[in-house]
Amino acid sequence: MARIWLFFLPSLAAVCATHGIFMDRLASKKLCADDECVYTISLARAEEDYNAPDCRFINVKKGQQIYVYSKLVKENEAGEFWAGSVYGDHQDEMGIVGYFPSNLVKEQRVYREATKEVPTTDIDFFCE
Repeated sequence: MARIWLFFLPSLAAVCATHGIFMDRLASKKLCADDECVYTISLARAEEDYNAPDCRFINVKKGQQIYVYSKLVKENEAGEFWAGSVYGDHQDEMGIVGYFPSNLVKEQRVYREATKEVPTTDIDFFCE
């Protein structure tokens, strides 16, 4: 039996590394501009640095611009987090999408109001 586990263990590790993992949910609902949460809500500017504690979040540097796609609905004692993407070093280069604390940023421009309440899914908190 141990030999079987030794055979499958590397395969299991490769599958997890390739496919990522589902992390704990930060909220059960989010606010979006549309039912599919595909439209950009706003453009925000970081007021301070933020170091991501895990793969659900993004690193943010003071002064960076962030496209905001959704805003998690605050639950219990949890902080309020927004989902967005930070500009890369080049003005037209977008980074990965992740969460950041909303109190770190100031919205510069609102494109669409986040009025649609949508349930979060496991994929909202998936990490590669």
